[in-house]
Amino acid sequence: MSEELHIAAKVENLDQVLAFLEEYLDQQGCSMRTHMQLAVAVEEIYVNIAHYAYVDNEGEGDADIRLHMDGRTLEITFIDSGIPYDPLAKPDPDVTLPVEERQIGGLGIFMVKKSMDDVKYERKDGQNILTLYKSID
Repeated sequence: MSEELHIAAKVENLDQVLAFLEEYLDQQGCSMRTHMQLAVAVEEIYVNIAHYAYVDNEGEGDADIRLHMDGRTLEITFIDSGIPYDPLAKPDPDVTLPVEERQIGGLGIFMVKKSMDDVKYERKDGQNILTLYKSID
């Protein structure tokens, strides 16, 4: 089963994005623990798109969010036409360092990578395509 949401990439639309995810996960019988991990990951990625993808366009742009079940693996794909950005290219932060010694940024995508089974990025046809994979228990 697949669902898609096309939405203006604005932080104020986050509630709609999370409601879209929640409704889909409820239909799949997802556990609360996995549900929470997915909600945090989706929030992180969507908010990053809303804040940074369209800075050259005065913040005006859209995002597509596609949810697809492949067996018991959920694929969540984010597509935007914003500036090229591969969030996986940046090295993971050194979480062993004290907070005051760490580089700023990168902790959100690090948490997403740690909580998902896999995360893949590609730039294709002028679009950023980021896909999260998570087994649904």
